[in-house]
Amino acid sequence: KKVSFLIDQKVLTTAFPELIVSKGKGSRIKLTYAEALFDKNGKANRNDIENRYIKGHSDIFMPEGGENRLFYTLWFRTYRYIQVDIETQNEPLVLNDLYGKFSAYPFTENGSFESDDPSLAAIWEVGWRTARLCAHETYFDCPYYEQLQYVGDTRIQALVSLYVSGDDRLMRKAIKLFDWSRSNEGITTSRYPSNRHQYIPPFSMYWINMVHDYWMHRDDADFVKSCLPGIKSILDWYTAKVDPKTGMLGPTPHWNYVDWAWRGNNDYASGGVPPGGFYGGSSILTLQLAYTLKDAIDLFNEFGEPELAKKYSVLKESLCKSTMNLCWDDKRQLIADDAIKTSFSQHAHIMGILSDAVAVDKQKELFEKTDSDLSLTQATFYYRFYLFRALKKVGLAERYTSMLQPWKDMINMGLTTFSETPEPTRSDCHAWSSSPLYDFLATVCGIEPGSPGFKTVIIEPHLGTLKSVKGTVPHPAGDILVEFTKSASGIQGNVTLPFGLTGQFVQGENVIQLKAGENKISVNKIK
Repeated sequence: KKVSFLIDQKVLTTAFPELIVSKGKGSRIKLTYAEALFDKNGKANRNDIENRYIKGHSDIFMPEGGENRLFYTLWFRTYRYIQVDIETQNEPLVLNDLYGKFSAYPFTENGSFESDDPSLAAIWEVGWRTARLCAHETYFDCPYYEQLQYVGDTRIQALVSLYVSGDDRLMRKAIKLFDWSRSNEGITTSRYPSNRHQYIPPFSMYWINMVHDYWMHRDDADFVKSCLPGIKSILDWYTAKVDPKTGMLGPTPHWNYVDWAWRGNNDYASGGVPPGGFYGGSSILTLQLAYTLKDAIDLFNEFGEPELAKKYSVLKESLCKSTMNLCWDDKRQLIADDAIKTSFSQHAHIMGILSDAVAVDKQKELFEKTDSDLSLTQATFYYRFYLFRALKKVGLAERYTSMLQPWKDMINMGLTTFSETPEPTRSDCHAWSSSPLYDFLATVCGIEPGSPGFKTVIIEPHLGTLKSVKGTVPHPAGDILVEFTKSASGIQGNVTLPFGLTGQFVQGENVIQLKAGENKISVNKIK
């Protein structure tokens, strides 16, 4: 006989499939694994099966006729759907069992988030599943395709791990692996470990941000200090690429990927690269360097390199000034993507705000334009992490909860993990899209380090459209617990800090000193 049947796991998973069969000598069993089913137009609602077909990775097992033969794979498979195609010969085949053994890095969900909006609970569930499936012996960008640890993805994954699990081991491992990946040019590879070298220079800058993140969240000075030679190496590489004629980054080699907002020409080397990314003069890349230098300057000042901090402070200011001089468009009152001024994006303004190239008193107004002008190239899921950093920086974080429609749309389309890009997407599970978990705790609940090493805490909640929230963040000293309700009169609640941890609660101009143990919070709305 020829028999086919489809199994729906209901949610995406990473597991070792194990098939137990008896008899069936000469038969052929094919298992095909997929994140979703397809028709001629590609994917649609991930729950749809009618008039659709499966395609993707597969395994073929060939029984020799014995009893209770166990077939299993040597590496995990990623699937929501498994199609089983069987062709028997002269002997009947008995299927005794088919199951999957879940496999991923052993993160524990120690953090938590609750609110009066049930749609956010669904985002939390799907986001944590996304993060889990993208973490194995290293972080992965996605479990179905490359299964590679990329810096751009990993920075976001690491923050999610710290806030939801508290386990920092995979983050430390990633930081050192990328440090070891540096070539004789001086920059890190985009992904590591990998047997094919690929370089995305902007990802080397995000590695510096990642070291700074670790410094702020963990009291581990020796580890951070060990990364300083790598930071210097990357900055030396970039400093040499500054065009003395323009004061901006000139042409830089390799793949200058920023975001899939720029789709390119079917070859990966052009996809994701903004104007100026090939020929030089990109406002986005130049201002990203300025943004990165802010973190590097902090580290140099902290670890006894004041002269280097001073040198890079001068460079940062020069990059910002040159970019604004050449790329600011007076007519539109916006930053162009390059000096030609034919292209405008959210990305340039995000980095203009994060780098402080835009005057602080002008940043809020510029963000309002960035958020409302749909003619700008829009940030996709990945770069919205940086959009939200800018949102928070300009004092508009109360809007965060109303900006999550793209994640709600994915859930409404039957996705059980968050995808790489808006439709059409290749990967249905991409770690960088799990960033809301970090922001639920760091932005909505407002829990962030108040000083390096998370030795103190600042809690500045932004409930936005919500009336109530509860959150837990694992801290090296113990759990940080918050519970807030918001009404027309203000905000009330409790903050519980572990032994030895102190900090501040901030709400507008109100500042309350926090001690270890339970702290009652009551702040009236400022009229």
